[in-house]
Amino acid sequence: MTFTTSMEYVLARRVLLDALHALGPHRAAVVLVGAQAVYQHVGDGILAVAPTTTDADVALAPDLLCEEPLLEAALRDAGFTPGANPGTWHSASGIAIDLMVPDALSGGGKGRRGARLPVHGNRVARRTTGLEPALVDNQQHDLTALDPADNRSIRIRVAGPAALLAAKAIKVDDRLEDPHRLKPKDGLDMLRLLQVTEAGPLASQLHRLSSDVMAGEVTKRAIQVLRRHGNGPDSILARLAARAVGVLEDPDVIAASFAVLLQETLAAYDARPEAVSPAR
Repeated sequence: MTFTTSMEYVLARRVLLDALHALGPHRAAVVLVGAQAVYQHVGDGILAVAPTTTDADVALAPDLLCEEPLLEAALRDAGFTPGANPGTWHSASGIAIDLMVPDALSGGGKGRRGARLPVHGNRVARRTTGLEPALVDNQQHDLTALDPADNRSIRIRVAGPAALLAAKAIKVDDRLEDPHRLKPKDGLDMLRLLQVTEAGPLASQLHRLSSDVMAGEVTKRAIQVLRRHGNGPDSILARLAARAVGVLEDPDVIAASFAVLLQETLAAYDARPEAVSPAR
């Protein structure tokens, strides 16, 4: 299915490329996450809802950052200004890009929002739980502009479907106590990933992440969230996806599709010899 790309998405990609260009030698430490990473894997997809996003999200691997140029100076020189929250940077056009560091690598005590980065300070990036798998499960992609008049292309690491599914699950779980913060689009992005990734390979990667020293704890938590909140057509995750399609698709069909695809993935995950037993 082919869509006309929304202007919001075109601008978000432009700002992402601007930021990546500004980061220069730091790009080896960057992994694209969030909706723009999801769309790198799913393309237009098979849903009647066009892929779109209004911002950009990247994860940083602190050990791969260079000492120079300072991240803050590089972004400011490129016209970005810091937002109210650590890690949020706004372009001159008002589009936001979030620089985040997995909580396990952020340093400092709990409760701090800013990631403590040697040399670069503690406000340039935000500590975020759920991105640990993205630093393990990623591949190089050529990220191109969406504006036909912009011929830029930057090679960058992009989080894989398993890492993105885990990150979305953790994001939803963290917002369950305040339902007003839940975003139907997160459920829909999860459905897109389930639609384009076969259950076996997806389960295999989730299993590998579950055994990883850094990403294991977060991945196991994500699996628990998927079991508890996505394993049925009336589950929270399935209904979020259904709400996101509006009148463009049958919500009940969307919810049922989400549940079936997730059940297939979880069954494949559990069938592996060393599958992690469900906790709690």
